Amino acid sequence: MPEVKSMFREVLPKQGQLCMEDGSTMVLCKPKLLPLKSVTLEKLEKMQREAQEAVRQQEIALKEQRREPVEQ
Repeated sequence: MPEVKSMFREVLPKQGQLCMEDGSTMVLCKPKLLPLKSVTLEKLEKMQREAQEAVRQQEIALKEQRREPVEQ
């Protein structure tokens, strides 16, 4: 295993007891950025908008047909 250079130097006591603490601590890491909307949700919203627009166009076409007098 390659030796890693550190800016801190290890110091071991020449007399007395050597005490080591082996406790697990939480380590904070950079937050992960998540998209506010998933790609699937965006696709569903787009499909819904297109369907609503199609219904709106059909309603406008029906209103125009009703306004035109029926000539016989």
